[in-house]
Amino acid sequence: MRRSILAAAVVAIAAIPAAPMAQDLPTLRIGLADDPDLLDPTLARTFVGRIVFGAICDKLVDIDAKLNIVPQLAQSYEWADSKTLVFKLRPGVKFHDGTELDAAAVKATMERHLTMPGSARRGEISTLDHVEIVDPLTVRMVLKTPTAPFLAALTDRAGMILAPKVAEAAGKDFALKPSCAGPFKFTSRVAQDHITVDRFDGYWNKDAIKLGRIVYRTMVDASVRLANLQSGALDLAERVAPTDVEAVRKNASLKLAVYDGLGYQGITFNVGNGERAKTAIGQSALVRQAFSLAIDRQALVQVVYNGMFTPTAQGISSASPFYATDVPAPARDVAKAKALLAQAGVKLPVAFELTVTNSATQQQEGEVMQAMAAEAGFDVKVRAMEFAASLDADDRGDFTAHLIGWSGRTDPDGNIYNAVRSGAPLNVAKYSNPEMDKLLDDARAVSDVAGRKALYGKVAALTVQDAPLLYLYTNKWITAMSTKVAGYVPVADGMIRPQGITVSK
Repeated sequence: MRRSILAAAVVAIAAIPAAPMAQDLPTLRIGLADDPDLLDPTLARTFVGRIVFGAICDKLVDIDAKLNIVPQLAQSYEWADSKTLVFKLRPGVKFHDGTELDAAAVKATMERHLTMPGSARRGEISTLDHVEIVDPLTVRMVLKTPTAPFLAALTDRAGMILAPKVAEAAGKDFALKPSCAGPFKFTSRVAQDHITVDRFDGYWNKDAIKLGRIVYRTMVDASVRLANLQSGALDLAERVAPTDVEAVRKNASLKLAVYDGLGYQGITFNVGNGERAKTAIGQSALVRQAFSLAIDRQALVQVVYNGMFTPTAQGISSASPFYATDVPAPARDVAKAKALLAQAGVKLPVAFELTVTNSATQQQEGEVMQAMAAEAGFDVKVRAMEFAASLDADDRGDFTAHLIGWSGRTDPDGNIYNAVRSGAPLNVAKYSNPEMDKLLDDARAVSDVAGRKALYGKVAALTVQDAPLLYLYTNKWITAMSTKVAGYVPVADGMIRPQGITVSK
């Protein structure tokens, strides 16, 4: 039965005719593991949304394969002092609506990120005091306090500059037809199915673009993505399941890119967001610590991910200079977990609902933890939801625990601050601890690696103690593609940058 479902999925996609192109350039068809949420850099939260933005919204600065920060829309940048960052913009850069990028557009976008209701960028750039227009191609960003990770934040959505006239006219509806200064312009979207973008001939770096169109197709099931890649209905598939790696390696028409990521997978517990926080696991750090000890992280990644991922207890990769070596992933200890539950004085079994996405892999992950936790005195019910819908549920407080990852940023602040700082936009658990807030704020103000590492070590230890977010493992990016695809550059943030990618016939 499953084989026929996969075959039908392949046939249905292959049967969709390609729209005629204005130029004789190939189309790149990408399989996404989730459906993006809002296509608005100010409001967006999904990893796959960032992949789409990579085609339509250039940033002031980007990162290269070695994680160096490099100019993109900015021709250059410099710190005038510890609180003043100056950008020189590229001349002649056009937005998709035909207007030109200038300092006023940068100012308008940064102010939108700071003040728009529901902004997911506000926490990333919260120390920005104001933006000054020096001249049409020079912009000065003045911070309230020295902030070491501020520039790194601009390598992602906080640094994406929007066409100001379109953004002002569309308001919250900007996501329906986003307009930026990237190599491709938005063409159409069918929710839960596909997004189409077409080459923008006015792109400032158009010689680097060898594609005429990109079609992003949502395929939640990893087996379906692989089947469509094998059949030729896709050219590239992101986040291939580790269990499918050998199948890709044995297929002469396919190739793999496997490389370390910057992010993590974890469980966010609702500790203060509405009525659903009023549970034993939501109100007791001892119960959350017990659940952590009930989980065998190594066995989890071995069973679900063929051992390709790395168990962890913190939001910073072990490859980072800021990783706290004295906060390792805990070994499973069922006896200690039971003792903590007894100390907490809770009624057994401790029942709670764990939200996962509707992908087969995440559901398996939830079920493995369900079985492990039962041995310690937990009754875990697994609830599968479409990913973007689960984010909306988080915002409403309609969750008890959510198995959710973070794709990772080059600076550790980008992995931690927004998730656990009091009042931060993505702190959906509504966790609040003044000690944590001070550690995170201090880490932003310190510039030397040793000083910041010491602070992030304290952050890691406090996170284990309070356990509002239970880190499980750090991931690898596993991208599979046709051998007809060339020019794909693996970067640890997992993005698919279209510059330089070609598809041969």
